[in-house]
Amino acid sequence: MQRRSFLKRGAVGAAAAGAATIAAPAVLQAQKAFKWKMTTAFPPGVPFYSTGPGSLADLVLWIKTMSGGRLDIQQFHAGELVPAFEGFDAASRGTLEVNAWVSYFGAGKVPAAQFFGAVPFGMSFQGQNAWFYDGGGIKLWHEVYEPYDLVAFPCGNTGVQMTGWFKKEIKSLADLKGLRMRIPGLAGKGYAKLGVDVKLLPGGEIFPALERGVIDAAEWVGPAQDKRLGLNKAAKYYYTTGWHEPTTVTEFAINKMAWQSLPKDLQQTVTTACAAANLVSHSWSEANNALAFEEFVNSGTEARILPDDVVIALKKAMDGVYEELAGKDPMFKKVMESYFSFKKTHDKWARMSEGVWHAQLRNPAG
Repeated sequence: MQRRSFLKRGAVGAAAAGAATIAAPAVLQAQKAFKWKMTTAFPPGVPFYSTGPGSLADLVLWIKTMSGGRLDIQQFHAGELVPAFEGFDAASRGTLEVNAWVSYFGAGKVPAAQFFGAVPFGMSFQGQNAWFYDGGGIKLWHEVYEPYDLVAFPCGNTGVQMTGWFKKEIKSLADLKGLRMRIPGLAGKGYAKLGVDVKLLPGGEIFPALERGVIDAAEWVGPAQDKRLGLNKAAKYYYTTGWHEPTTVTEFAINKMAWQSLPKDLQQTVTTACAAANLVSHSWSEANNALAFEEFVNSGTEARILPDDVVIALKKAMDGVYEELAGKDPMFKKVMESYFSFKKTHDKWARMSEGVWHAQLRNPAG
């Protein structure tokens, strides 16, 4: 009886040991640590993008914390690892794992990706996110980036942006002729149709170019970020409508092989952290833009609204830009049709909700 009891215990022990051996690889895989490198198109110290609530610095910290240290992403600013606008190619090749920028910086390479960054005469923060998360926008984003071996997610949102800083007043459409302006993406193509000499400069180069008169006007983001670059010290007139970037999205583009190497729980950690940064960064922008704008106005900045004839001409120019690009690029056309179809439906709700609210806010008695 003792011998049978001994053999039984031995069999149970052997079975347990075997189960542990089988389970070990799964446990080890689940606990595997990953160290990634991320480059950005933004200089160090820039609020919203590089530092502050919901910034890329916050995002990589959240990912590390939420993953228990299993996914550690080292952040490099523009020029520290690769030049500002070369991060997309570096992530695509697998030289590094992540590139963070706004997709219009790569407009020449991937025109369709601009709909995931900023869309002239497009949707608001609410509409853009509705398209991303519930209208197939992120799925299309992945399809667009498939040839480049990248997977991307929205990870920041500025909300509506300012038209920009101008050294001289814009009184009519004629004042745009020959104007040298820093403006990226689809909006730059629209301006070019009206005779503007369009320039694409990284953030760190905008102030010196504007101050020295190399350019006559520049847009960056909004009051809070523009203050950090000191643009109010280089130009007097601050124009708005936000036509060019009614909302602007930072993208977190991950090398596809690196993405697929992550276990499912870490993939979920990344997507959740990106969604959180998208919301928190927008909230920071709304709060701090209000404070910075008041400071600008109180210190001599001339806040102006673009003349109606300029906005009308820009809308017509952008209609032409969209038509031309859609005719050349089937993927651009596919994304454009998805975006503007969603916008058409969303606009009806936006007019009846926020639109009515803002109209009443301007004229409570009416």
